Amino acid sequence: MHTKWTDEELAIIEAKAELYTPKQIASILKRHGYFRTPIAIATKLWTLGYSTSPFLDNYSSAEIARILCVHSTTVSGWVRRGWLKTSRRSSKRYQVRRWHLKHFFDNPPQHLKKRIASIDKEAINYLLGRRA
Repeated sequence: MHTKWTDEELAIIEAKAELYTPKQIASILKRHGYFRTPIAIATKLWTLGYSTSPFLDNYSSAEIARILCVHSTTVSGWVRRGWLKTSRRSSKRYQVRRWHLKHFFDNPPQHLKKRIASIDKEAINYLLGRRA
């Protein structure tokens, strides 16, 4: 049986998505009176564009695009061209590690240097785990 996600449930999982595993989020939801399985939470996180990995050094292309305020096809293009290295999560999904992002932003392709320079430095620092 499928139960529609409430706004409060969505707010909780979005707030906890980057720090907790789906199993931990299920426990948090249970304390708030909601009952979702870790698989349901992982599926919802995936559809919202979040990584199901609680570690902040792994990002999906959708997460990177959202943080940098660029279109997700832009990030996917960087991956397809080999400018941004990734690890495969599945046949259609991949993870970008923080050190690959660092390498990309420190050594961008020549014709992307101006575009990279125009991206908000705070967003880049957030992705790379640097302090402002």
